Amino acid sequence: MPIRNIATLAVAILLGVVAVFLVRSYIGAQKGPAGQAAVATTPVVVASQAIERGKTVEGASIKVVNYPSSAVPAGSFHALTDLTGTPADKRVAMRAISANEPILADAISGPGGRLVLSASITQGMRAVTLRSNDVAGVAGFVLPGDHVDILLTRTLNNRPLTQVLDSDVRVLGVDQTDDQAANKPQVARAVTVELSPDQAQKLTLAQTVGQISLSLRHPADELPLTKVATTVSDLGFFSPRTGVSRAVVRRRARPPGQEIHVTRGLEMVGYRVLN
Repeated sequence: MPIRNIATLAVAILLGVVAVFLVRSYIGAQKGPAGQAAVATTPVVVASQAIERGKTVEGASIKVVNYPSSAVPAGSFHALTDLTGTPADKRVAMRAISANEPILADAISGPGGRLVLSASITQGMRAVTLRSNDVAGVAGFVLPGDHVDILLTRTLNNRPLTQVLDSDVRVLGVDQTDDQAANKPQVARAVTVELSPDQAQKLTLAQTVGQISLSLRHPADELPLTKVATTVSDLGFFSPRTGVSRAVVRRRARPPGQEIHVTRGLEMVGYRVLN
């Protein structure tokens, strides 16, 4: 074979090898360059199966998976022993936990496995219970986890008014349940809400001077209220028949003299006689 053909074949083989190398490098770059340091991870305890509210968090229901260190949820646990220690360290689920969901501190009870309401109260806040009925409790549609405005209707200086005591308040429990998975309306005798210490004092006093009612908010509504008090004058003063303000109604002056009515068959005619 001529040397020229051999040289051409060698160059073609070399170019083919280079092309294969470049393609493999490109594909490797899409999956992660060879030799690159692995992404830093942190062990996180998650549920290996669904855990119902009130169930004990045990070793068979949890496992450890590696999360990217930059995406570790706040309040998570990093070892099974954090949740499966002595009987005094047992925890129970404060709410339903889905499979593969990270176990967070606010989703389980404190050590000892007690399902207590105090574990779900925000730091620095207080739980206060107010009396409720079918009207004050929005016909039983107020459920744990909802947000409400608290209204007080009372008489001030012999004039009734309704004022806003607190707005966008979180409902912790209804009667004796704090299950946020509850979805069936129920008429309750008591509703427990989360308030600051100052708000708690105000609500306790308000229940002795007037009638408390709740106004249910949309879950995404966080806007402050623009009107904090309503009086009778805000309702308007209208005639029930005409809808016209009685303040502008004037009596028509009667013509002088006396009016006499004469009936002929089914027809009645009126005559006015001057004195």
